[in-house]
Amino acid sequence: MRNKAIAGLIFGCSLLFLSGCVSHVTQSTMPVTGAAGGAHAEQASAKLERCEKPLGTIAIYEDVTMPWYSQLRDYYKVDRLTPLLRLMIQQSNCFVVVERGPGMAGMRFERELAEKGELRAGSNIKKGQMVAVDYILTPTVVFRDTTGGVGGALIGKLPKVGGLFGGVAIKDATVTLLLTESRSGVQVAASEGSSKGYDMYTAIGALGLTKGSDVGTIGGGFGTTPESKLLMTAFLDAYNKMIKAVRNYKMQKVEGGLGKGGRLKVQD
Repeated sequence: MRNKAIAGLIFGCSLLFLSGCVSHVTQSTMPVTGAAGGAHAEQASAKLERCEKPLGTIAIYEDVTMPWYSQLRDYYKVDRLTPLLRLMIQQSNCFVVVERGPGMAGMRFERELAEKGELRAGSNIKKGQMVAVDYILTPTVVFRDTTGGVGGALIGKLPKVGGLFGGVAIKDATVTLLLTESRSGVQVAASEGSSKGYDMYTAIGALGLTKGSDVGTIGGGFGTTPESKLLMTAFLDAYNKMIKAVRNYKMQKVEGGLGKGGRLKVQD
């Protein structure tokens, strides 16, 4: 009886601890939200770095053929990174975002209609109007999922409840951003960002709850895609670091000029 009482006490305390973790994680809102209109931002994150003047035009290029993209969809429940990254960039006013994504198809179609004479007179859609991209931003996600830690230490020693109790997975999101000058192909900036959270689904499952609205009874609402919050928090971190770096930008110089052989010579 004494052993059962002790186990029950530990079990109850661990649930209180887990509830605190859930509350800590779940009460955070999406780190990238709101709207932007030109240089004006609405409901942007207070943590987002901002610029008084744009540094140039920018486009985001996602290589959706990379193997990690399938993990992005399966693990983080995110199909594309570009939409929220573009919102974050425009809200910061550090770059002017140029369309080089799906919207390009619509732009081409409008030009085809103009060439065929289908548009009204004065529509003013013609060649030579598109804005060039000064910088190209390339995002990458590095995956990590480690099970154990606090959850493994506490829950692993407790009696199972309906066979549902498992470990708590510590989820790490690590991302990188590369900024390339489009004319020369030179990388002008690079940054890394990270975010960490706790996947409480195994503990919540032990209580007979679900990932959806029922989870609100334990910690104020876990949200349907906590993984996406973790991911965008990491990108916000990486972007802020990049902006801080380019504010103090110093051009790299190579004696003799870039691409002229370099200083690390080899024998002829």
